This record gives sequence, structure tokens and C-alpha cells, in this order.
Amino acid sequence: MAKYLVIVESPAKVKTIKKFLGKNYEVAASNGHVRDLPKSQLGIDVEHDYEPKYITIRGKGDILANLRKEVKKAEKVYLATDPDREGEAISWHLSKALKLEDKNIYRISFNEITKNAVKTSLKQARKIDMNLVDAQQTRRMLDRMVGYRISPVLWAKVKRGLSAGRVQSVALRIICDREEEINAFIPEEYWTLEAQFAIPGEKKALTAKFYGDKNGKIVIKSKEEMEQVRKALEKERYQVLDVKKGERTRKAPLPFTTSTLQQEASKVLNFSTQKTMRLAQQLYEGVDIKGQGTVGIITYLRTDSVRISEEADQSAREYIQSNYGERYVAKGGQEQKGSGKIQDAHEAIRPSDITRTPVMIKESLSRDQFRLYQLIWRRFAASRMSNAVYETTSITIGAGDYRFHVSASKIIFEGFMSVYTNEEDEKSENNVLLKSVDKDTKLNLKELEEKQHFTQPPAHFTEASLVKALEEQGIGRPSTYAPTITTLLGRRYVVKENKNLYITELGEVVNSIMLEAFPTIVDENFTANMESLLDKVAEGIVGWKAVISNFYPDLEEAVQAAEKDLEKIQIEDEVTDVVCDLCGRNMVIKYGPHGRFLACPGFPECRNTKPYLEKIGVECPKCGKEIVMKKTKKGRRYYGCEDNPDCDFMSWQKPSKEKCPECGGYMVEKGNKLVCADAQCGFVKEKENQ
Repeated sequence: MAKYLVIVESPAKVKTIKKFLGKNYEVAASNGHVRDLPKSQLGIDVEHDYEPKYITIRGKGDILANLRKEVKKAEKVYLATDPDREGEAISWHLSKALKLEDKNIYRISFNEITKNAVKTSLKQARKIDMNLVDAQQTRRMLDRMVGYRISPVLWAKVKRGLSAGRVQSVALRIICDREEEINAFIPEEYWTLEAQFAIPGEKKALTAKFYGDKNGKIVIKSKEEMEQVRKALEKERYQVLDVKKGERTRKAPLPFTTSTLQQEASKVLNFSTQKTMRLAQQLYEGVDIKGQGTVGIITYLRTDSVRISEEADQSAREYIQSNYGERYVAKGGQEQKGSGKIQDAHEAIRPSDITRTPVMIKESLSRDQFRLYQLIWRRFAASRMSNAVYETTSITIGAGDYRFHVSASKIIFEGFMSVYTNEEDEKSENNVLLKSVDKDTKLNLKELEEKQHFTQPPAHFTEASLVKALEEQGIGRPSTYAPTITTLLGRRYVVKENKNLYITELGEVVNSIMLEAFPTIVDENFTANMESLLDKVAEGIVGWKAVISNFYPDLEEAVQAAEKDLEKIQIEDEVTDVVCDLCGRNMVIKYGPHGRFLACPGFPECRNTKPYLEKIGVECPKCGKEIVMKKTKKGRRYYGCEDNPDCDFMSWQKPSKEKCPECGGYMVEKGNKLVCADAQCGFVKEKENQ
């Protein structure tokens, strides 16, 4: 009979760990959390020192009953939940739910599910770290307070099933702010000039880019300026003024953290953050490898540290030396000094065994598992390898007072790039290194090529760039990025089109209410400060009740003020002049999960509905009919003709009644300015106050 019981979170780990431990050990799973705050109420006693009220999660009764049976049989109980705050809290909840206070209980954690790691963890068994538990409790209670106190306000005032969240609402604001920047952006014209030179003895022409004059860089802003430059160049002779040769190194990348893995998997594999985390979880918990059985092939997936254990570092260096050679092994460590925002509890994400190459286990993995494992393996191998070295050539060409530059580079030592490259690495220079070019080289101008450009607005957020922004601002933690984005998409505050995230009308409404009634909650600095306070709770520097007791009264005050002051935005059913074609009543505007629609006020007797087309009082520039505000299938707002599909006019920006005085075309609103829709015209004026 088994003497020892090991309790893990996931059933997927049971088989893997049991194989490592032998017959004296029984391994059972809790299936994640077993206790939580009740769904039916706040679950925090704000009158009595903010004590949380935990209950058994519905459906977990049978699991706990089975665990109690196993506990009775066991001499020792090892709580082997995940190696982070969440895992620590689950262990604590298990100890309470299973009444383990009088038992021999031990907390063990491992960063990777390998035989060595699991066995070592048993030797390093410890008590439950209550500081980590308190940090998780605090986060859970803060999130509960925000969600349960603010969401009903939104529900009451906007008449829809909305929600607010401590991290979610800040992320929404960040996306809204970016959308405003994009909408207000006015493109600026600029020109570039390239010179093609024929060089004696060279088949390929040399391409040089216009830089400026002897005094420094010049930006050509108009066609007139370009003509002036070209005219001045006509009478000038081109000659090589300077040739500089040198070397530059490209640093090897750091191993993956949760954030960088999500970003890279999004860019390279087109995975959503949610998909990346799901696959990484599978690789961590254990995969059935032919000839090896079930084994965890990567380390723990929720981390913001780039630290690597000495054993893993040594193993990687030995592997690189034997497979690539001594020259490819990194000199010294490739570590990064952590910022104050980093929790260095465990290692970066890496393969549990570097000798287990992606090709070796390809047959044992699904296509997506293989692609993610390959990305992690290559990144880790690259992080222990030498920097790449480039030979660079920089040529300055003079034409009177004007200057052209040529930059070229070629790789002379691949280093880490023999296993890992990204898009930036692959964007090589157009120019081939011309060995024969020196100050005496004759340059024969073949052609001057001018191009018109316009500055581009900031890019829309993608899942990857939003994760990066949240991380840089210290908002949320590795475990929260994916659920936050999933919630924003699930609530239809945000939609995803071609990787880009766009705000919906619903998202705009919620954000404006949050900014008006709860500015502190959506303040990036406040949220980042809360994260650092949670870190201090985890370190035992700050008491968790101090954080809660400072936060709740201000929140409650804001909620009460919102309940009073936000009455003015109470949305009544607006009656329209559209007549219901079933019963003859005037239809009203209703709000649904996808925005506004027309409904018959005779509901439930009459259930007639129609799409709502909001006229903006502007004529279509193509056909003269009315322009209406519309939405894409996913909820993104745009402006189109009411006569669609017969008229195909559309604009992402709101058209104005005012015609462009320069070209007579239509203008669009961009922030507080009116801009001609024709970029070639480029007319801009201040919007008059309506």
C-alpha cells in the first residue's frame, strides 16, 4: 500500500509523476482550485476586517471526497501544485479543505516535470509559504471587489451585460487611447531619393540613398523641395568621399519568458496568446514520447525571469560544443539584469532536456505542439550561443554640397543565427559589398529615383504588442495576459481582424464610463503600483489586509458616486421614424451584445427587428444619398452609403459636410481637425466648434 500521497493540480501530470516515484507513492489531482469566493455575493466581509468567505467550488465535492480517502491512507502528504503564487494558494486551500493541519504535510514544487526534478523536490520539501498565499488572496480579492462592485453599475446604467476588471479595464483603456491616436493622426508628406551608380568592373549597380548636405541630414517634405534638390544635382559630379569598414555584432537572444513567448508565437506562428498558453501547458505537463513514456518536455510556462539553472546552462553549452564547435559556445552568461517588475521565482521557459531535439520527437507531437516546442528549443539553444558577427561597409558619396550614403553588411560568423533567426535578422541589406569601391572609384550615375511617402499612424495593437505594452507598464503578470485578452474579445469590447485589435462601440461606451466614474481603476500607474504592492506582500514586506483596507473604501466611495451621478447616461429606448412593417408601431433603438438595432416596442407580441443605420447628416460623395454609420461583421465601426451594395463608398473616418477648398473632394474628421480624404491633396484645417 502507498505510504505517501502526492497531490498535483492537473490530471495530465498524474501519470507522468507516478512513473517517476514508484509504488510507495500515490499521485492524485485536485483539478485546479477546490475553494473560491462564492459567485452569488462579494464574498468578503468588509465590516469585519475584510475576511474572505471561501466555499467549495461546485462540482469539486467528489474530487475532495476521493482525496480525503487517499489522505487517510497516507503517512505523508506532499502538495505538488504549480510553482507560483496561484499554485501556493491551491496548496493552502487543499490543506484547509482536506483538514490537513494535523497531518504530515509538505509543500514541494518543481520547475520541470522530469524524474530528477521531481525526486529533488521531495528532498527539498518545505512548509506552505503564507506570504505567497496572501499575495494571491489579495489579487483575487482586489479583482473580486472591482468586478462585483463596478459591473452592476455598468449593467444598471447601460442596460447590458457588461463587466469591469482591475487589469481588463486598464487594457481596454490602452487600446482605446491607441485608437484615438490613430484617428487623430494626420499624415505628413516626405520624399526619398535614390541614386543608381554603374561601377567599372562590377555587374551590379550600387544604390545610394540621399542623406542631406555637408551640414547634416535633410528631410525633403514636398515635390517642390525635391525638384530643387534634383535641379541642384544636375550640374554636380559624384565622387566617393569616404569608405569605412568595420564589424558589428548581433547579440544572442535571451531565453523566453511568458510574455516574449506569447509575442514571438504570435508573430512567427500566428498563435493567439490563449493558444500559446494551452500548448505550452501540454508540453510542460507531459507528452507521450516514443521510447521514453510520458515526460514534461519544457519548464514551467508562467515566468517573467530569464534566469537559467546552472545544470541547464552547462548541459546546453556541452550540447552546442559537441554539435557546433567551441567557437559557437557563448562566452560568459547571457543574463539580463531584472527590473523591479520581475518575479525571479523560477527559470525562463526552456526545454527540460536540450538533447531532446525537435526533430527527434516530431512524430510524438501534434503539428502545433511541434512548432511551439521547436520555437522554444531554438530560442534556448541560441541564448547559450555566441553573438553573430557582421562585416559592415559605409560609403559616403558627395555631389557638390549634397551627400548620399551606402550601407551594406554581410555575415562573417553566424553564431546563434545558425539555429535561430527572426524577421529582423532576415531583412538583409540590398547592397552587395563591393570590394573594389574606394576614394578613387569612378561613379557613373545611371538614374535618380524619387519616391513620395506619407508618415504612418501608430499601428493598431495586436495581441503580441498589447502583451508587450502591458508588461512594459507593469500591468498584470504572466498568468493574466492571455485571460485578459480573451475576456476583452469575449465581451466584444474588442474585435480581432487580421491580427489587429479594434475597439467596438460597446468597448468605447464602457471605457468612457470607466474614465468618467472610476478614473483611478483605469489609471496605468495606479494598476502598476498595485502590482508592485502585491510583490511586496509576496516578499512579506506589506500585510495583505493593509492593501485591501486602503483600496476598498475609495472604491466604495467611487461606486456610490457613480450610482448617483451616472443617472444622466441612462439610456431610454429612442423612438425612430422607422415603422414596423408587421404591426405599424414606430420602432425603437435597442442595445444588444453587438451594438444597436431596431426593435418593435410591441415585444413580446411583435418580435420584429431590423439593423439600425445611424445617419450622420452627410451626403455620399459618390451618389448623393445619405451616409450611415455601419459595423463590420466583427463589430468594427465604419461609414458607408445607405444604398450599399449599389454604392460602394466607405470610410473608416467620419466624413464631414464640408468640402475640401483645395480640390473639392470630401473631408474626414481626425481628432479636432478636418483632413482632405485625398492624401495627394493633404489639406488640413481646424474643426469649427459645433
